[in-house]
Amino acid sequence: MNPALVLTPGSVSLADWKRVHAGAPVSLAPSSGPAIAAGAAAVERILDRGEPVYGINTGFGKLASVRIDTADLATLQRNIVLSHAAGTGEPSPIAVVRLMMALKLGSLAQGASGIAPVTVALLEAMLLRGVTPVVPAQGSVGASGDLAPLSHMAAAMIGVGEAFFAGERMSAAAALAKAGLESAVLGPKEGLALLNGTQFSTANALAGLFAAETLFQAALVTGALSTEAARGSDAPFDPRIHLLRRQPGQIAVGDALRGLMAGSAIRASHLTGDPRVQDPYCLRCQPQVMGAALDVLRQAASTLAIEANGVTDNPLIFPETDEALSGGNFHAEPVAFAADMIALAICEIGSLAERRIAMLVDPALSGLPAFLTPRPGLNSGFMIPQVTAAALVSENKQRAYPASVDSIPTSANQEDHVSMAAHGARRLMGMARNASAVIGIEALAAAQGCDFHAPLASSAALEAARALIRAHVPHLDDDRHFHPDMEAANALVRSGALATATGADLPGIA
Repeated sequence: MNPALVLTPGSVSLADWKRVHAGAPVSLAPSSGPAIAAGAAAVERILDRGEPVYGINTGFGKLASVRIDTADLATLQRNIVLSHAAGTGEPSPIAVVRLMMALKLGSLAQGASGIAPVTVALLEAMLLRGVTPVVPAQGSVGASGDLAPLSHMAAAMIGVGEAFFAGERMSAAAALAKAGLESAVLGPKEGLALLNGTQFSTANALAGLFAAETLFQAALVTGALSTEAARGSDAPFDPRIHLLRRQPGQIAVGDALRGLMAGSAIRASHLTGDPRVQDPYCLRCQPQVMGAALDVLRQAASTLAIEANGVTDNPLIFPETDEALSGGNFHAEPVAFAADMIALAICEIGSLAERRIAMLVDPALSGLPAFLTPRPGLNSGFMIPQVTAAALVSENKQRAYPASVDSIPTSANQEDHVSMAAHGARRLMGMARNASAVIGIEALAAAQGCDFHAPLASSAALEAARALIRAHVPHLDDDRHFHPDMEAANALVRSGALATATGADLPGIA
């Protein structure tokens, strides 16, 4: 097993969260021990005062005014986990659930949640030993935290519900036993601390962000390759244009496209005997559109990096003064806004790529054979893959509607404004899959277009990308079963291999 990634609560980088999402084992920095112990001790002192304190010896939500006897406090915490584990739908991806667990671990370990060290240790051990709760994907409105999804996580910790272990789905009790772990008995405040917070929304938003970065970089490569296939100009990528506007993403994308095309004989051929004065916007405005998308992704990354290191349950415990302060850190509005921003960027990246595909298959615009086939009429070539790309882009447009502007009051109007961050974040992976499929189609179309310019070659970077494509999908001479070709190209996009093949240092979210 690889050495565990050590989380230092409050200062974990996006790169490390990405490693967690990719499956890295996780452990907690030992330096967090005193803070955890201090928070738990503060809860005991608060209880000893005998005063009603929300979440510790009262009911929850609309029932906050109901005082709970000391003898019933353990039952109270178990009941809140069982009653709130009310999610529905398909299980969330294991990678997302593990990331959610790690985010919760980093939050609890900051000592402001009042949770016992033994409970934190169980969550850490589940991550290390591969016990992953089955968490239904639907049921959170993003305030008061991701109650239902996190309750399914907490339920597994007390041996209720289901979990994945060693590649199998089984009862949570069995999974804990097979991993050599004992289920938790929750003390005061602990159930609420586990199920309150934004970690489910944040984990899904981070997964979407990481996927968006990968497809963004692939789209830079396919955009440059399409420009080559259409014998487009690289003049729109001149740095002087972008420096005048001062938008950092635009500057970075212009530099990247110019670097990808540097030394291309195909590009140089455009300079003589070409009557065109300007290229279509899908080629010419790539720095402006993709640069704006990059700026939006970077802003979302900044928001999510902060959220991932925050404490978002309620009430929060302050051992210095033995106070339990009720607030609203569980409201996931920052995550909802970030998810909406990522959705817009994904939608536009795919939309621009589809326009380039449409341009390439149109001989009036590209100067290439109709539908990129040597014998149009007998063969349909790339006719229907472009239709598929259009369908996927349209679907993403519908999904891109902002989730953050929606709200439905819950909990008898006690929780009267919610963020809808959870489904705003959950849609991102589906949108990214759609966009990556579009970019995969563009990769095939652009490679096919460049084939028609032989013996002229593109730049070294783009020829490396084209060689990778051709290693998986041969040139299309006559119509054949297209689906396997598209799936192969899509895999190159999703894995990051297409961008990596260029050897270029392409801009990303950091």
